[in-house]
Amino acid sequence: MFGFRRAATPAPEQPAHEEKKEAPARRTASEPSLPVPDSKKNNHFDDDDDDDDFFGKKTTLKKKSKADLDKMSNQELEDYAVDQAQETTKSVNNALKIAEDIRSDASKTLDTLHAQGEQIHRTHEKAAEMDKDLSRGEKILGNLGGIFSMTWKPKKGKEITGPEPLEHHDKHDKHHKEDREKLGLAPKGKKGAKGGPQPKDAMQKVELEKQKQDEALDDLSDVLGDLKGMASEMGSELDRQNKALDNLGEDVDELNSRVKGANARTRKLLDK
Repeated sequence: MFGFRRAATPAPEQPAHEEKKEAPARRTASEPSLPVPDSKKNNHFDDDDDDDDFFGKKTTLKKKSKADLDKMSNQELEDYAVDQAQETTKSVNNALKIAEDIRSDASKTLDTLHAQGEQIHRTHEKAAEMDKDLSRGEKILGNLGGIFSMTWKPKKGKEITGPEPLEHHDKHDKHHKEDREKLGLAPKGKKGAKGGPQPKDAMQKVELEKQKQDEALDDLSDVLGDLKGMASEMGSELDRQNKALDNLGEDVDELNSRVKGANARTRKLLDK
């Protein structure tokens, strides 16, 4: 009317649910597909309630929180304490079994080292016997060659004395005993836990488990002491064998030098 124009009516907006959806792009055969990780399978931070003990086995008893303990009755608390004591006894016995297995392997290794030392000793004894035979052969070669031939004297370096006396290891030593205490049983000289009266209440059961744990820990301490002694004996045996090998090598070098001299003397006699 006064020269103003009416604004154009805007087009109605389409609802969000009516927007045109684009079709997903089709994947070609050459395009690699990305695998979807399995959250349960590849979860390295699984925070479940099952705790692993230090032997890699699942514990059958779940630890209770303080709130759970407050809700338990006296009987349930007693049963829970007994179960915890029994689980601790199993863990100590497992540790003792592992230590026993390590001691058994260490005992076999120590026997192998002793056998190796005896073999080095026998080899050195053979070298000493060769020295005696070689000395007789050198004496015969020195007298050969005729009247006008000069007496041949072999060149000798160090004197071959043979191996040092070998220490005899007692096969009935504590490291070689086969009648070891079985796991879970009281060691000799101690009163076994199974010989007493059967516990009646929870407190007696817990005390019985503590007694079993103390006995197993005593056995574990003995095993660790054996392992320490065996490790020291292994080190001493290796040092002795290294020294024996050095002496054997020097004697073998001396024998090789004298054998070469005897062979040269023999060839010289054969050429005449």
